[in-house]
Amino acid sequence: MTVLGARQRSSESSARQCTSVGLYASGLIASGCDVVAVQRALGHASANTTLVTYSHLWPYADNRTRAAVEHLMAAALQDRADLVRTSVDPQAADLRK
Repeated sequence: MTVLGARQRSSESSARQCTSVGLYASGLIASGCDVVAVQRALGHASANTTLVTYSHLWPYADNRTRAAVEHLMAAALQDRADLVRTSVDPQAADLRK
């Protein structure tokens, strides 16, 4: 085997390993794992390494915040609707009018 052939094989193996690690990391992130969990799973010395490499894969905080507010509002409005619909309280009766 030539030196060039050995380098090419090494490069192909390294590329496959990087792809496998990237798939593993993206799967962990998509499943909701936090930075520290992914850091430990990948064996990074610091969470900063994980963030620099994979931060683009985590959902934006704005999206999570928006989803949380939507969930809270839906739950609050549903509870209010149930109260108005089922309550015998005179104040709730006024709301039904």
